[in-house]
Amino acid sequence: MVQTYLEKTSMVDVEKRIAIELRGVKKHFYDSDENVIQVIKDITLDIKEKEFISIVGPSGCGKSTMFNIIAGLMEPSEGNVKVHGESIGSSTGHVGYMMQKDLLFPWRTILDNVSLGLEVKGIAKKEREDIALEYLAKYGLADFAKAYPATLSGGMRQRVALIRTLAIDPDIILLDEPFSALDYQTRLVLEEEILGILRDFGKTAVLITHDIGEAIAMSDRIAVMTQRPTSVKKIYDVGLAKRLGSGMKARADQRYNEFFENIWADLDIQIGRSS
Repeated sequence: MVQTYLEKTSMVDVEKRIAIELRGVKKHFYDSDENVIQVIKDITLDIKEKEFISIVGPSGCGKSTMFNIIAGLMEPSEGNVKVHGESIGSSTGHVGYMMQKDLLFPWRTILDNVSLGLEVKGIAKKEREDIALEYLAKYGLADFAKAYPATLSGGMRQRVALIRTLAIDPDIILLDEPFSALDYQTRLVLEEEILGILRDFGKTAVLITHDIGEAIAMSDRIAVMTQRPTSVKKIYDVGLAKRLGSGMKARADQRYNEFFENIWADLDIQIGRSS
């Protein structure tokens, strides 16, 4: 069916809407002597709806603190964060997590692990199991519904962790180094699968990673952070995976190496010098 002009215009508007707004966000802590430790200097950043954006920066620069503020797990010292135009306060219901570790409960079956978030939300057992089974079937894991996490490979466990996250239908998916514990081949396969899954569900995704190549292969944009106290140093419009259709094709593109060299230079990491 041919889309009307209004339908096309509406789709463009949706794509340009802002999912997350960070305005003048600052964060400091106090040490045991009540000295101020400034972690985030000033972050102002818009993250678009359905966008895949990566946050990269030197180790210890404050990426995880920024992540926790976006999630509503930590309040900024100054500034504010809005999701779809509303202040998040201390609410965490707008986000879903995929962490370095899958955090599956070993005593629960895969089906029960996937339906955990739905159980917490008070959804009846039959309904939550139906939802979980539908997700597992869609992504080729229905045969493992009654299995336990210990019987699955690392990549399969991470896929289950993502499905568990999607099952509660969050607005935003936060990815915190989700591939770091996997071997290289599994990482490449899972990158591709996750890109497809997030595309299927039209989710906004924020990835924190130390892997520049991973960020380039997956992201629409990359925000490069400064040393601590951190701020946004530069934003790269990448979008190779979206334009080429896959992360693997993005890695093979000549622009991949150009992005890598430029982002590495922007990180300003002093090799061989004590910190």
